[in-house]
Amino acid sequence: MKPVKVGICGLGTVGGGTFNVLTNNAKDIARRAGRDIIIEQVAMRHPNPAVEIGSVKTTEDVADVISNPDIDIVVELIGGYTVAKDVVMGAIENGKHVVTANKALIAVYGSEIFAAAEAKGVSVMYEAAVAGGIPIIKAIREGLAANHINWLAGIINGTGNFILTEMRDKGRDFADVLAEAQALGYAEADPTFDVEGIDAAHKLTILASIAYGIPLQFEHCYTEGISKVAPEDVEYAEELGYRIKHLGISSRTEKGIDLRVHPTLIPEHRPIAKVDGVLNAVTVNGDAVGDTLYVGAGAGAGPTASAVVADIIDLARTLEAPASASVNHLAFDSESIDNLRVLPIEQVETAYYLRIQVQDRTGVLASIATTLSEHDINIEALIQKEPRMENDLAQIIILTHKVEEARMNAAIEAVESLDSTHGKITRIRVEHLD
Repeated sequence: MKPVKVGICGLGTVGGGTFNVLTNNAKDIARRAGRDIIIEQVAMRHPNPAVEIGSVKTTEDVADVISNPDIDIVVELIGGYTVAKDVVMGAIENGKHVVTANKALIAVYGSEIFAAAEAKGVSVMYEAAVAGGIPIIKAIREGLAANHINWLAGIINGTGNFILTEMRDKGRDFADVLAEAQALGYAEADPTFDVEGIDAAHKLTILASIAYGIPLQFEHCYTEGISKVAPEDVEYAEELGYRIKHLGISSRTEKGIDLRVHPTLIPEHRPIAKVDGVLNAVTVNGDAVGDTLYVGAGAGAGPTASAVVADIIDLARTLEAPASASVNHLAFDSESIDNLRVLPIEQVETAYYLRIQVQDRTGVLASIATTLSEHDINIEALIQKEPRMENDLAQIIILTHKVEEARMNAAIEAVESLDSTHGKITRIRVEHLD
């Protein structure tokens, strides 16, 4: 069969990894695809010292790649929204298939991109956009296609997982571990996207869309970071039999779709609670299959390139087939996408961990319990920590039963107004994943 020719835009970490995988594993890739896959051209601003470019044509202008008539598949590995979007839309306009690892682009502009691709009869593949080397997109779109997906939850940012693991194992504080993560290259100089949950929200938006057949709705995803998680919260969670993970969580409810990223206490016996360091993990619950768990490297040149090249192979196998033979971009037929409502966080129901600083005197605990009861909030577990030094404040740690967030907000405001409480209450949501 005629070889498939690929153009790569961007030769950074992932672009270099993709080039090397395509080159080093060319024979096995050809055997799987049923034809050779050739890198025809690369657009790059700077050489990558990890790549021997050899005789492959290069350019500094991405327009050369997307307009090259010899190229069948354009691989966008630039990142961001602006140039990357121009590359993807330009490639589609020129009738080329696209492979991308750009979760931000898909989460924000995916609907527009997929509509353009369908109009042109080409495919946009994006396995590498979520969880790096874990084939979670394919698992949900294809492997679990028979299931009504009930919920999913994931550790989908390795930087946040590394920070929380170090805080738990070594008792370090957030700022200290973040500095190390930056030194190790796990976190960017500006770590906002990682530690404030924006990166995870991009990925969760994509997972929820293909799980439930709903439009991509990044703007409605609730996002909360881990910068306010203190070492004592990690310690008290362990004492209660939980671990804190930065989770992306989505579920179907009678009121709509739950879509949120935040620090979460989960029972320590849950398999996902044991996934540490920079690893990613996603749990998906389907009505037929039950719980499934996917664990692996969520970033890096090799793992992400593995997913990129897998998409290229899939396209190479069906290059001459009609567009109708391909898996739908969001797993469901475009005519059957369901506009289910995404719930505002105030309407989400979950349990809560509360850490309250109080004066060490008689009656304080009773007044807090009474205030919570007045807001119909039931206590599941409670720990009272005496002051560690004279004149210190005592700490009361409470686990609640499930309650709507709006009611919890009102209860927290009422408890904070008590004379015996000091400062803001630390609130972390609790999920049992059952």
